[in-house]
Amino acid sequence: MDVKINLERLKNNLMELSKIGKDPSGGISRPSFSKADLEAREWLKDKISCAGLCASQDGAGNIFGTLEGKGKTVMTGSHIDTVINGGMFDGTVGVLSALECLQRIKEEKINHTKPLSMVSFTDEEGNLAGDFLGSRAFTGLIEREILEKGKTQFGPPLKTILENTEFSIDSIMKASEQRPQIEAFIEIHIEQGPLLETEDKFIGVVENIAGKNLWTCLFQGQAGHAGTTPFELRHDAFLGLADFALKGTQYVAKEHYGSMLTIGNAHIHPGSFSIIPDRVEFSLDFRSQSSQTLKEIEKRVLGFAKDISLSRGLYFDYKVIDKTEPVKTSARLKELMIKFCKELDYSYMTLNSGAGHDAQILNSVSDTGMIFIPCEDGISHSPQEGIKWEDLEKAANVLLRVLLALSA
Repeated sequence: MDVKINLERLKNNLMELSKIGKDPSGGISRPSFSKADLEAREWLKDKISCAGLCASQDGAGNIFGTLEGKGKTVMTGSHIDTVINGGMFDGTVGVLSALECLQRIKEEKINHTKPLSMVSFTDEEGNLAGDFLGSRAFTGLIEREILEKGKTQFGPPLKTILENTEFSIDSIMKASEQRPQIEAFIEIHIEQGPLLETEDKFIGVVENIAGKNLWTCLFQGQAGHAGTTPFELRHDAFLGLADFALKGTQYVAKEHYGSMLTIGNAHIHPGSFSIIPDRVEFSLDFRSQSSQTLKEIEKRVLGFAKDISLSRGLYFDYKVIDKTEPVKTSARLKELMIKFCKELDYSYMTLNSGAGHDAQILNSVSDTGMIFIPCEDGISHSPQEGIKWEDLEKAANVLLRVLLALSA
């Protein structure tokens, strides 16, 4: 049967959802369990029910829409939470494409043997307590200590945020008990980079997803007068960070090209124009497609920090906030995606993902696959995030065929 998705309905759903959490800066701010997110959740549940799917929710707030069957579940989806002042396509194209595919299968009364399920995972963006709270809870990979002691991106403990919801730390920890056996998980996502657009391809078939280490770090020095303390007597924490950032970046770029190292934020204390900084707190994010490379980067950056501390008379400390391992996607799912790209005459290429995704976490319990679509100028996590509707239509049509093939 040559069934295809209803692009106009998918487009309308995306436009409707984009109105929830619209902020004055022009982007969308819909972090998990915020007022906007709670509104978006109710909107999605209503859409699932109207599509004729069985709507459900687990203890972590992951939302599902299911077409019943026998055997292991074939699952697809992503997330609808956003970064602050983000775009309207990151995550949402995966959730609403999943909804559209299952709705078309329901409408056309297409026979399928296995259960088909769409999902929207909680807090993929890591605003609450480390990345992938929902998918980690779903797979049983969540750590209670992180939930109880970790601070949210907004300052308050997670427990305080949860007081305004129907969820608790206990319910999040029990989410995996409700998980069905899963045969495969497929996620559509914007590429969040420029490769597909540069190569003029409609679809990216993801082969590997990078692992990531996220740390919070500290250089502690000594304050002093900016006009009277000689350079050779200074213990300038900011200069320690400057050395560290340059050495770390140069090392990764030269020795592990394709891997990444980023310092995304830094707080300089006391923050006065006339005082030598005595403390700098900063984030460190490094990523690679190789577990061994991640270990090598970790060893070298710690070595840089030690050398800089000794030479500048500083103290260095760090705390690991989050770690995810690199994963390879399923060869079987890649073959299916490529097969249907060829059948539908859609140009495609294989590529790696430098960003993390829920599919990375689901890899621990099932085969996983990812379909990328181009995003304009490679921009993501921004109000300027954009796609071409025809690219999304093609990706959703490939997803539809993959789901039917897997669930037959």
